Amino acid sequence: MEWFYFAGISAILSAIAAIIEKKVLFKERVLNFVLMLAIFNMILASIFLFYVDFSKITSISLIVLLFKAILNGIAFVGVMFAIKDLELSDALPLLVLTPGFVALFAWIFLKESLTNLEIFGLFLLILGTYIFSIKKSLLTPLKKLKRGYKFIILALTLFTITTILDRILLSQYKLQPTALMSFQHFFFFIIFLAMFLIFDKRKNIKNFGETFKHTWVLILILSFVTIGYRYFEILAIKNTTSTALALAIKRTSVFFVVIIGGRLFKEHDLLRKIIATLILVIGAILVVRF
Repeated sequence: MEWFYFAGISAILSAIAAIIEKKVLFKERVLNFVLMLAIFNMILASIFLFYVDFSKITSISLIVLLFKAILNGIAFVGVMFAIKDLELSDALPLLVLTPGFVALFAWIFLKESLTNLEIFGLFLLILGTYIFSIKKSLLTPLKKLKRGYKFIILALTLFTITTILDRILLSQYKLQPTALMSFQHFFFFIIFLAMFLIFDKRKNIKNFGETFKHTWVLILILSFVTIGYRYFEILAIKNTTSTALALAIKRTSVFFVVIIGGRLFKEHDLLRKIIATLILVIGAILVVRF
């Protein structure tokens, strides 16, 4: 049960991180923010290098890790754009669908059977998504999606892939969690720097400096929290045979984000979103094979 505590700690820290991210993104540009966070994360994650056995690292594991970091980086930026564009209680709950995506893909492409409990879990995921989407009428979920929701759907798909790659790196390639943390955050820095240089039309170093001046304390705190929840998530995945189950427990963080973040930022329709998120979390846990 050690993995359960790791996943629980990751969930708590992830909830704290989401609230800090929303607070920073009220004023700051997304690409400025993610690059600055990547710098702090890379510096903190370099501590893990002292605990890495470099003889166990192979070139193929680093290539897989780089590919995984690119997908993870795109997903993370997508979530940050969603958090900036939407209310926090709107942006994050749909990420709970990740275990459901994994189960559904396994059923469609790998011909894995679904138990009655898993089918019921999928039903709860669909029900929770529908309740979450309803606003003024029953047809609201069918209307055109806001840009923020499109980012969440992209992130949801990519997180499904990267979670599987985490398991492959830790089990098949025997990559140490410390090595994964240190090299992954170095790759993140390179990826977010490239995004900043390519996609930020301003490329204004002065503007970036202003962001640093105003938010460096919050982002430093966020960096400690981010490194913490990512490390405990990796430990949870490493110490369980069910990657999806570890992810489902970690995703319970969204429930706390909706309650605490929703009240903190005075967001709308909070009761409906709390009920929908609770249904989503229960569905995500039921759909996972123990």
